[in-house]
Amino acid sequence: MKILSCQQFGPIDSLQLIEVPTPQPKAKEILIEVKACGANFPDILLVEGKYQFRPDFPFAPGGEVAGIIKEVGEEAKGFKVGDKVVAFTGWGGYAEAVVTHYSRVFLLPEGIDWEVASSCLYTFGTVYHALKDRANLQKGETLLVLGAAGGIGLATVELGKYMGATVIAAASTDEKLQVCQQKGADHLINYQEQDLKKSVKTLFPNGVDIILDPVGGQYTEPALRTIGWNGRYLVVGFTAGDIPKIPLNLPLLKGCQIVGVFWGAFSQRHPKAYRQQINELMLLLKEGKIQSHIQATYSLEEAKQALHALQNRKAIGKLVITP
Repeated sequence: MKILSCQQFGPIDSLQLIEVPTPQPKAKEILIEVKACGANFPDILLVEGKYQFRPDFPFAPGGEVAGIIKEVGEEAKGFKVGDKVVAFTGWGGYAEAVVTHYSRVFLLPEGIDWEVASSCLYTFGTVYHALKDRANLQKGETLLVLGAAGGIGLATVELGKYMGATVIAAASTDEKLQVCQQKGADHLINYQEQDLKKSVKTLFPNGVDIILDPVGGQYTEPALRTIGWNGRYLVVGFTAGDIPKIPLNLPLLKGCQIVGVFWGAFSQRHPKAYRQQINELMLLLKEGKIQSHIQATYSLEEAKQALHALQNRKAIGKLVITP
């Protein structure tokens, strides 16, 4: 089978398309024929050796897939050959097939296409955990979303609106903000052209209740200065590349919380809650209450282009690899 292989940590262009034997599932593993694989920023960090986990070489990036079960390990209960599924793989998804532990595989409801299915685990899974478990978002609260046109950002706009929040979308271009508006954002801020702190304070003089930040870098402190009393600042990631240093007098003066969101660790520490949330998200997708925005699809041969688009922050919503 073909995989986009990482032979050693390095830049995206060091990835190689090669042929390898199809992997065989162990007792608690499932072999999935990959129909689509979502592209995510952690894929880049894995290839560069900058992620929390470091797979053994060689490996393919790609942490969320949708496809058809081809083989089932003897201890992988609840699945059979031919089932349509989505799966969280961590890595290995930029390939024609991948094996993963059966606990990270979910039956795919009818009516959800491969591309949409493969693009929801990282984004909607992370955001649902963030808003529900870490922020305890309540109907009527205000939610500021940084990097609002990215995969995590648009999922936050959609889920935030579904959960009853007033959503302020902040992004770097008017084109990106138009997509946020289509997804239901109530207010739009172009933080390349507008002062983020002043713009938010003009809208909400008493501050916002929740801020979700997958960006980091130069926008973190101005955003934190807009938070209201008892607010919750959700730290999701650092796509800007810089991990910001936060003046600790701000959470003291504002009585707010700075809350980490590590969905991968949550899925391992609380597997029952994790499975329940993914099944709830699958139902919302089936009912059309949420919907991934897929900007483009790429073949396995074109997958490096998708990673470059993510790295250069050109993506709006999700990019999908279709082996």
